[in-house]
Amino acid sequence: MIAAEKGLDLPVVYNTNAYDSVEVLRLLDGIVDVYLPDLKYADNEAGYQYSKVSNYKDYSRLALKEMYRQTGDELVFDENGLLKRGLVIRLLVLPNDVASVSESIEWIRDELSPRCTISLMAQYYPTHQAETNQRYLLLSRRIRESEWMKAVSSLDMMNADEGWVQEFDGASFYYRPDFNDAETPFRDIRDFE
Repeated sequence: MIAAEKGLDLPVVYNTNAYDSVEVLRLLDGIVDVYLPDLKYADNEAGYQYSKVSNYKDYSRLALKEMYRQTGDELVFDENGLLKRGLVIRLLVLPNDVASVSESIEWIRDELSPRCTISLMAQYYPTHQAETNQRYLLLSRRIRESEWMKAVSSLDMMNADEGWVQEFDGASFYYRPDFNDAETPFRDIRDFE
């Protein structure tokens, strides 16, 4: 607020896992310009099992409704094509349909708006516990192309045409840092061609 009063004119972006308090989001009304929530799961059991949070679906959906109330379903861009205001809901496709992406897309369409902007992502890769712990067996691999195509088809069937769809081929490699290379953890995308 102080920076804006002194002339700073940049959009305030709120990047979140969507497990947010509606009361806190209401305090951010008029301050946050762009909401970037990751809608992780469409059921509470998966939220608890994989992220150790109670009632993830319930809290995240209430939070998304509040974000939507504040921004609506239209994205606002500046003269240079940069996002100035709006809501972009990110959905990461997980192996074995752990995220229930189709159900989340349907909920967004029915409860928010079919014009909501969705960013469908194919970049999941297992690390740490998801890669090695038997408890997370369903998350222990990259997604299959058939799982990706099912998620993309869900967007088509529901007429959700606002947003972005990541390319499947290689997405999990493009966005994965090399944790063993401290100097250049991110490779150039041309290295994958």
